[in-house]
Amino acid sequence: MSHTFEELSVGQEIGTRSIEVTRQDLVKYAGASGDFNPIHWNEAFATSVELPGVIAHGMFTMGAAVQLVSDWAGDPAAVVDYQTRFTKPVLVTDTTGTDEAGAVIDVTGVVGALDADARTARIDLTVVAAGQKVLMKSQAVVKVS
Repeated sequence: MSHTFEELSVGQEIGTRSIEVTRQDLVKYAGASGDFNPIHWNEAFATSVELPGVIAHGMFTMGAAVQLVSDWAGDPAAVVDYQTRFTKPVLVTDTTGTDEAGAVIDVTGVVGALDADARTARIDLTVVAAGQKVLMKSQAVVKVS
């Protein structure tokens, strides 16, 4: 990690990222995770259960968001805790045959708290898709040298 505890301050931004998501990404994630629920790939099924369309896996969204923190930390093992609340689904439209994303997840990370005794930083994430916060109280604790 190129960051030292002494360099950090509460309110300091660690970075931002926009993550483009396609339905193909969801199918790949389903294969990796074993979560083949059709709400994540089948439009007809998703709408039949009163969803607005195909939605991203919650864990996909959570994992995509925390990548900003692990990249900033320089070591995924430095992230010692990560918690969030799911508030809105990420709707992924069908863009098959185009170069466009079906959804964009925007993530911003800010130092929310510092613990000098533990030498940890709590990173607060703002995670937005289609103008709505999709994760709330999204916080990662990072061990800092």
